[in-house]
Amino acid sequence: MQDIRVKICGLTCAADVEVVAAAGAAYGGFVFFPKSPRNVTPAVARELAVLAPVGLAKVALVVDASDALLDEITAQVPLDMLQLHGKESPERVAEIRTRYGLPVMKAVGVADEEDLPMLGVYAQVADQLLIDAKPPRNADLPGGNGLAFDWRLVAGKRWAKPWMLAGGLTPDNVATAIAMTGARQVDVSSGVESAPGVKDAARIAAFVTAAKGARVVPKL
Repeated sequence: MQDIRVKICGLTCAADVEVVAAAGAAYGGFVFFPKSPRNVTPAVARELAVLAPVGLAKVALVVDASDALLDEITAQVPLDMLQLHGKESPERVAEIRTRYGLPVMKAVGVADEEDLPMLGVYAQVADQLLIDAKPPRNADLPGGNGLAFDWRLVAGKRWAKPWMLAGGLTPDNVATAIAMTGARQVDVSSGVESAPGVKDAARIAAFVTAAKGARVVPKL
């Protein structure tokens, strides 16, 4: 089994945390975005975060969050990382990282070659990058839409910071995605659900197993 790190995002109940930890995921994500079917309050996220065993990194996903919301979340929830999934500028990313003293992962939507330069820009201010499929123009959600992008766009590429592949991943395609891109970290939300916001234990276990069993082909 390879050392592929898996993030399961959108945990909403105690059973989710238990299943994700048992499956061997490295990260568990809590979504703080009212439009999402996976949205949780800081109070609920705190209860879930306390249940997380040592070794499961707790990540808060926010979208263009105000300082007031971030203050509320970080005051209540014991976190290991903040994930910025909106249109935060590089300056805002750096500001949040300094203000809260937590590692920051910046999500960057990719649809074509023109989107790639921003990955290098954000790599200068974030601790990690999350490379996601760019949402449709009128989408309500910035992520978790179950859409993939052309993985060949990032095949073999490297940036100054660790990166994570997201967007349309499922237990059936994650091994292919890893083999094509060389990703060492992958993120999934809707791809392991039986309904929007409802995590499926069997799909989570299958996803982690498929990801860790993927064959990574080094790009020279």
